[in-house]
Amino acid sequence: MNIRPSKRVRSIGSYAFAEVDRQVTKLRERGIEPVDFGVGDPTIPPPPAVREAVKEGVERHSTAGYPSYIGMERYRQAVADWSGRRFNIELDPETEVTSTIGSKEAVFHFAGAFVDPGDVVIVPTPGYPPYTRGTHFAGGKPFYVPLLEENGFLIDFDAIPDDVARAAPLMWVNYPNSPTGASAPAEFLERLVAFAKKYGIIIASDEAYSEIYFTASPPQSLLEIERDGVVVFQSLSKRSAMTGYRIGWAAGDRRIIDAFKKVKTNIDSGTPDFIQEAAIAALADEAHVETARVEYGKKRDMLAGALSESGLEDCRPDATIYLWQKVPPGYSSVDFATRLLEPDIAVVTTPGTWISDDAGGGLNPGEGFVRFALVPDLADTQDAAEKIAAANW
Repeated sequence: MNIRPSKRVRSIGSYAFAEVDRQVTKLRERGIEPVDFGVGDPTIPPPPAVREAVKEGVERHSTAGYPSYIGMERYRQAVADWSGRRFNIELDPETEVTSTIGSKEAVFHFAGAFVDPGDVVIVPTPGYPPYTRGTHFAGGKPFYVPLLEENGFLIDFDAIPDDVARAAPLMWVNYPNSPTGASAPAEFLERLVAFAKKYGIIIASDEAYSEIYFTASPPQSLLEIERDGVVVFQSLSKRSAMTGYRIGWAAGDRRIIDAFKKVKTNIDSGTPDFIQEAAIAALADEAHVETARVEYGKKRDMLAGALSESGLEDCRPDATIYLWQKVPPGYSSVDFATRLLEPDIAVVTTPGTWISDDAGGGLNPGEGFVRFALVPDLADTQDAAEKIAAANW
């Protein structure tokens, strides 16, 4: 029997971070335990209050059936309350907030609410792969806007042709940005809103890294600038190290949220109630977030300092858990990532080309960079930093 995957499945390559996992496995098979900066999965545990809330939640909801498709009222209220404290915005938990199973599934499925076959979706590159994969699975076509160093890794609106902007129902933005670490100033967000309004484009703002920052002023949410035509995606994966819990939310324009709810109710049965209890506990506490920021800042400075000492450009970001490091002269992204895997260093990174797409004319804006995810502990980061500082490129 001939088993043939669909055209959509055949059109996509391997998931970049699955390839990183394979590289780690190869090193371990050689008896080398690498320091893994490849996948952005925090190794610090969620705070004790979160873990206790899960235990208590299992008992509290021991006879519960399917959870609410849109999230418990208490959870949505907790999201609205936190958003009010953090961004000084008012959200109606009934109509402007819906729970999600982390951010990945929400980002992937969101295009299904607004993209028809053949529609163009404006997507930044490098960027989170589900922006593109979700577009493809909805039958849309991504138009890639390169995030370039000379533009501070901000979207260049002049690089989006008028006919593309007029045809696009949706565009993705992500600030603080993964993988570049760039934050968006208020004037950029205002230009973004003006651009989207001019063309009638929905802005989907992925703000999953808003709480990991190293500047005096915290990053803004796009909802502080505008709500009409705007939806933001948030997650507790990075803020509270809850990647395995799979809990997040979408919030914004009630018309957008309403359409997205219709998609979600046909795809999943909601986030388990006991996980929502953990999320409520996480949102009520900021101390653990500040502790995480301090630790990420130490690892950022430790690793960036070692890379600078080895002769590379200082790549310290303003935010996120990533370093977007320029490679040495004469190296490609893959070459440099391969060099870092050699036994004298044994460090796993993600080549920039693996998380970027051709933005036209053969331009892959991830070429010339590798991404370090600052997830190993301080001791392992120090060990890797010492080996990198002593390396020759």
